[in-house]
Amino acid sequence: MRAVWRLPILAGLAFAAWTAVSAAAAEPLSHNHGPAEAIDLAGTWRFALDPDDVGQHQRWFTQPLPQAVRLPGSLQEQGFGEEVRVDTRWTGDIIDRSYFQSPRYARYRQPGNVKVPFWLQPDRHYVGPAWYQRDVTVPPAWQNKRVVLELERCHWETTLWVDSTRIGTCNSLATPHVYELTGHVPPGKHTLTLRVDNRLVINVGPNSHSVSDHTQTNWNGIVGRLRLVATDRVWLDVVQVFPDLPGRNARVRITVGNATGKPGQGELTLQSRLVGTAAPAQAPERVKVAFSSAAHTTIEATCRLGPEVQLWDEFHPALYEVQLSLRTDSPIAAVHSRRVIFGMRKLETRGTQFVLNDRPVFFRGTLECCIFPLTGYPPTDVESWKRIVRICKGHGLNLLRFHSHCPPEAAFIAADELGFYLHVECPSWANQGASLGRGEPLDRWLYEETDRILQAYGNHPSFLLMPYGNEPAGPSNGAVYLRKWVLYCRQKDPRRLYTSASGWPLIDENQFHVTPEPRIQAWGQGLASRINARPPETQTDYRDVVRRYRVPIISHEIGQWCVYPNFDEIPKYRGLLKPRNFEIFRDFLRDAGMLDQARDFLMASGKLQALCYKEEIESALRPPGLGGFEILDLHDFPGQGTTLVR
Repeated sequence: MRAVWRLPILAGLAFAAWTAVSAAAAEPLSHNHGPAEAIDLAGTWRFALDPDDVGQHQRWFTQPLPQAVRLPGSLQEQGFGEEVRVDTRWTGDIIDRSYFQSPRYARYRQPGNVKVPFWLQPDRHYVGPAWYQRDVTVPPAWQNKRVVLELERCHWETTLWVDSTRIGTCNSLATPHVYELTGHVPPGKHTLTLRVDNRLVINVGPNSHSVSDHTQTNWNGIVGRLRLVATDRVWLDVVQVFPDLPGRNARVRITVGNATGKPGQGELTLQSRLVGTAAPAQAPERVKVAFSSAAHTTIEATCRLGPEVQLWDEFHPALYEVQLSLRTDSPIAAVHSRRVIFGMRKLETRGTQFVLNDRPVFFRGTLECCIFPLTGYPPTDVESWKRIVRICKGHGLNLLRFHSHCPPEAAFIAADELGFYLHVECPSWANQGASLGRGEPLDRWLYEETDRILQAYGNHPSFLLMPYGNEPAGPSNGAVYLRKWVLYCRQKDPRRLYTSASGWPLIDENQFHVTPEPRIQAWGQGLASRINARPPETQTDYRDVVRRYRVPIISHEIGQWCVYPNFDEIPKYRGLLKPRNFEIFRDFLRDAGMLDQARDFLMASGKLQALCYKEEIESALRPPGLGGFEILDLHDFPGQGTTLVR
């Protein structure tokens, strides 16, 4: 929502009212790419809803589907689904259920005029399978090529058939769904049929911002890039770059894919350059490589960067590009190239402080809860994310926390290029019926999703912090499960720091903690909190909290100070989500004969909100040794009963 209050705070900080399937094998779609041949699948697809889940049994993949829909996109934004009813089964908890019984809300429970006060309301609602289908012609030049289908951001589980052959299923919420089609699509015409299911196929928690109607909506569809990609049958599959600051170079780990079933050898060429400058590229380095007949062979090489290595941080976001080219010898004779962007930086801790490139860094963050009212899903273009990053930087912030979701790669690219730090989570808030460490499918899926996230986005220098997700339930609040998860991540990819979760548990394995302790009003304190029970002062800090821990701590979700609704915003909602909640509140004010005071209520509550945030932030800036803070929020949070905490 639109920024309303701007209050300078210290150093310019201000706030506003504001198988055949492998997601893990996905080539990241912008910073790390290099397919020479691709077919864009964006456009009109045949389509059918499957609310009774009969499509697989009735073999819908063998027959033309009757309707049409555009991809990329969601079915809800194109008018498919059901009208919202009183008994609509939302994805997300409803704590205050007075709406369903109170006479005050009776007029909003009538057919044709259903309005809910819980969150922004979609024009259409649908949860279940939907089918998408289109024909594609594979060119003769793709004979004997390796072919994959890439779907950048799916919501949620996809199953693919080519002609009448089932290829497989993928259920990542965070990374591209990639289907291996080699051998299934010889030159000629083929039919691709996708079944997309947005039910909670894994119970990640109904309030998780990756799936919840509280925030982005539980949409059904595919956004971002949709394409068929062809390469030779030996290719550069995964490239991970590990900065070595003392050695002034980078270690490159390459997984070579092999669909020939035969061993071979060849030459790998690496050449680096500093992005965005006139500096010449480094001399190419050539490495003789051998690969086995197995599907994947891992090799390592060193990438030289020259004598004057530029480091990446928020003040100087220097980026490097390494161009990799693989050329194999006869009889296989394959050629494949990839370009990978990375940054030279090292994040570590010293006592209770974060240190980036041997300099202390204090994280000043806000939450990003996947709130995009015009579409109901996150953007996949870089410029949209640059706009968000610039707004955050303009308010004195240097970090975004992605609460129980992982953004598309465009967000990482924007942060890399503008110098901004990212706290990224797996797509889970394992609470409200979900939990960790009880042997549920979520336990295994989180490891799989973690692997996919680290592989797809691990090269991005902006990706600094990672917990499993938000505020878990489970044995010891998830501690039993998360001890092993943190150690697994630390060993697998040391390029960032890991903690159990945002909020809790504060376990010894954490490299940092995100805790709600350092704040001016704790949950449930009410009138007993410092800001309510004591006179205003500017002396209190959190050094006593800092001393209790041996690792850095970040203040968890500080703020949450609400403001009265701004009814002037209502016309701005021109997309999928409508502010029916605001319309209800406006009606209540009109019924009380006070609608003419709406602006006064907004301005008065906004002034109080700004003063509360001022003390919240200044309290976090006072103590020596605090690692940072994350506010909730720089803009409105529409869910959990309409929480206008901007």
